[in-house]
Amino acid sequence: QVAPPLSECLARVSKRPRIDMVCVSVQRAAVGAAQQQREKGRGKPRARPNAGRALRASSGVGEAATSSAASQSRRLGKSDLVVAPIGIGAWSWGETLYWNDGWGAEKEALARGAYNAYLEACGEDAWIDTAEVYGGLLGGESERIIGRFMRDSVSTDGGTGQPQGRPKVASKFAAIPWRVTKDSVVDACRASTARMKTGTCDLYQLHWPGLWQNDAYLEGLAETVKQGLVKAVGVSNYNEKRLQQAHDRLRDMGVPLASNQVHYNLLYRLPEQNGVLEKCRELGVTVVAYSPVAQGMLTGKYTETNLPSGARQQMGYNADFCRKAAPLLDLMRIVGENHGGKTPSQVALNWLLTNPDVTVIPGVKNREQVEELMGALGWQLSEAEVEELRKAAKAVPPVQGFPAEKF
Repeated sequence: QVAPPLSECLARVSKRPRIDMVCVSVQRAAVGAAQQQREKGRGKPRARPNAGRALRASSGVGEAATSSAASQSRRLGKSDLVVAPIGIGAWSWGETLYWNDGWGAEKEALARGAYNAYLEACGEDAWIDTAEVYGGLLGGESERIIGRFMRDSVSTDGGTGQPQGRPKVASKFAAIPWRVTKDSVVDACRASTARMKTGTCDLYQLHWPGLWQNDAYLEGLAETVKQGLVKAVGVSNYNEKRLQQAHDRLRDMGVPLASNQVHYNLLYRLPEQNGVLEKCRELGVTVVAYSPVAQGMLTGKYTETNLPSGARQQMGYNADFCRKAAPLLDLMRIVGENHGGKTPSQVALNWLLTNPDVTVIPGVKNREQVEELMGALGWQLSEAEVEELRKAAKAVPPVQGFPAEKF
């Protein structure tokens, strides 16, 4: 991608005094990279794989994005499970407290559109992450919705009655204190597959570490594999020490630990600071980044005068946070412009995906959001851009993370 002239960038930067030095350094790096490409005869601009602009008539998802999703699929750890670099996080599907002021036919229809667009984009490596506690007052509704979508949108095998061509599904076990045996994990897994009516689950994870019975939970994960209920197992919100222990215990039982799902984005980089990212790399465990666009804050649509709805303000995404994050978002827009008009959301996801050991699971509520997110594929930020974005993000104090990260 050939960057615009430095003078043009400087003219834009002059209107954004808070980020002038950062933008100039990024622009210089981009110009240098483009010059090196021209010297090697590779300065021809690449085609834009922006799914939000080159739309396929049948689904609204661009062919370039579809191809990019397939070509960038990643294996989860040392398991046999291969998934698209961008999955769907289904926390909001059926949820009535944090994300939605109720759930009904209209919202489910929008979510169904997102589901169909995503499957068209990612094909056989499409995957959706849910949990037994997601959706409804008592949980489980997100899994039921996914089950309905799968049954309504694909054909079924005449012999088994199971969906054909369905997405891969990941769900999670809630480590609540009164669950104390390995059988509780197996039973919960069976209940999740029953709600989805799939019979099996591709990835089953411990949603957070238990307070005292983690060995039993890990034995339960291994048992789900042995019984053929799941293809791979993972953990979530595990710190460096817990991760090593889980990896070693599962290894001793002959089961690889595929993934660790953690809170990770440009505005929340704890996995880089607490050793989790490095430990995952060392152990060959894939990082699954949840909240990769910071619950919408990295989309650029929220400002001091247009705050996110619901409980997100109480979580720290308030006016003061928006004010401090504005310089970073300005920089993201300029970096996106240098890559053919990418949006802040696409830049945020690409920033994470430059690490081949990371996958992301942004939440989506409609087809349009899927189309935009797929535009994060088919191109890559330079190392200089990755680092400058990280430096700019350091000026924004992080919000409070999930307390289980410190268990």
